[in-house]
Amino acid sequence: MSTRFEHDDDGVVVIIGSGAGGGTLAHALARKGIKSVVLEAGKRYAMEDIENDEWAMFEKISWLDERITAGPRQLTETFPNLPAWIVKGVGGSTIHWAGVALRFQPHEFRLHSEVGDIAGANLLDWPISYDELEPYYVQAERHMGVTGEVTGMPLHDWNNNFMVLAEGARRMGYEKLRAGPMAINTRPYDDRSQCMQAGFCMQGCRFGAKWSTMYTDIPRAEATGYCEVRPNAMALTIEHDERGRANAVVYADAEGNVQRQRARAVCVAGNSIESPRLLLNSHSSLFPDGLANSSGQVGRNYMTHATACVFAEMPKPVNMHRGTTFAGIISDEARLDRSRGFVGGYTLEVMSLGLPFFAKFMDPANGGWGRDYAAILEKYDHLSGVWICGEDLPMEQNGINLHDTRKDQYGLPVPIVYKGDHPNDEALRRHGQQQARSCYDAVGAVQVFDVPDFPTSHNVGTNRMSARPEDGVVNKWGQTHDIDNLFVSDGSQFTSSGAENPTLTIVALALRQADHIAERMSRGEL
Repeated sequence: MSTRFEHDDDGVVVIIGSGAGGGTLAHALARKGIKSVVLEAGKRYAMEDIENDEWAMFEKISWLDERITAGPRQLTETFPNLPAWIVKGVGGSTIHWAGVALRFQPHEFRLHSEVGDIAGANLLDWPISYDELEPYYVQAERHMGVTGEVTGMPLHDWNNNFMVLAEGARRMGYEKLRAGPMAINTRPYDDRSQCMQAGFCMQGCRFGAKWSTMYTDIPRAEATGYCEVRPNAMALTIEHDERGRANAVVYADAEGNVQRQRARAVCVAGNSIESPRLLLNSHSSLFPDGLANSSGQVGRNYMTHATACVFAEMPKPVNMHRGTTFAGIISDEARLDRSRGFVGGYTLEVMSLGLPFFAKFMDPANGGWGRDYAAILEKYDHLSGVWICGEDLPMEQNGINLHDTRKDQYGLPVPIVYKGDHPNDEALRRHGQQQARSCYDAVGAVQVFDVPDFPTSHNVGTNRMSARPEDGVVNKWGQTHDIDNLFVSDGSQFTSSGAENPTLTIVALALRQADHIAERMSRGEL
């Protein structure tokens, strides 16, 4: 029988969220003999719930509670209630992520020192360096099963989609071409099977080849007897005592009943929208602007990466749907080189979309109807696609606010998610689009076209790390500056976005935070 902790047990760490941050943290703490209760807003899925069907899985696992998209972007009109593409369920967005596991580069932790102030941006160095995080990158890669040197697993074979892009890239002079590293097994590893190249990575991996806390960290944490996971438990507020220390989390259970779980410490890992929303909603007479918000930075500096999609019709069939979704990465442009007209860098990541998603994202307003779109869809098997993932500069006005009057099914204020582009983002995106087009032109593309923006899964910032309390929300350990037993454990603690997918860094930070929490507990400080 699963471990159950009493609601009045004040010796547990309450972790809000079960994805890359929360799930990893729960497992790491459990292995150290530290008790935790994980509150997950979504339901629990079994492997048999995963289908190789894009729309079925989107509707099944996505976080579709009401949200309001705001800002001067096309996304505000085409996806007014879906600013982000994340999962509501045990395992969080590790069910949905595509498995790309890249480390940040050393300069990306000190971008402000490298480039100085930029008008309109709210740049800040991370309070940690690459060298400090590097041992935890190694742990994370081993823990997740990342292909490459640390695990010894070979990188994935190149599929046709990447072969097309890579050949164009070679003709352009690019050299950093590789199918990984990815946290998708190329051979059996960690009691998980190898990849079957089915191509439905973002719908959940039916084979367990892709690392996900859904079937790794969460059940393993529970098996220790030190972790209880409560699905369908939506955190409403975090409470504190008269000294201002977090002491309980109030949540709605599956039946809609309000429960209160006492806590020794609280770790917020609900993603870059829900985490600041919870802190803002937890205001009190002692914290009138929300918990951990003396700086006014909770909810600010929201970043999603500067992104774009470019597709090309090739003379012969490509069948991009065969193989992993993100089957190859070109990193030559990830460098810091201001001569290109922007700061930061980007990766070119070959990607595929299934026919149903492609139709919707190609024409988000009308869902792919019309003669022009039909002509493109008829050539679906000839298409190759690439996704640009670039440094998105933090801007203070980009962020999460609570609606004054609209409430969701839990009675919480609906979040307003505002995102605009910095001119640097626009310059980076244009450069990436042109380079992608040139790669495809170099191999004889029939036509090259852009796909409009669609909701991103890379959501970071909003509770950022800072050396000084007045500049951010948490310190180098993810501990809030204002409340010593309140932590942030997800991507919302990112100070900058880098040019790399965020999941590996989230996991590395969670492993590091677990060590810090355990050490402080051993000293009687928590």
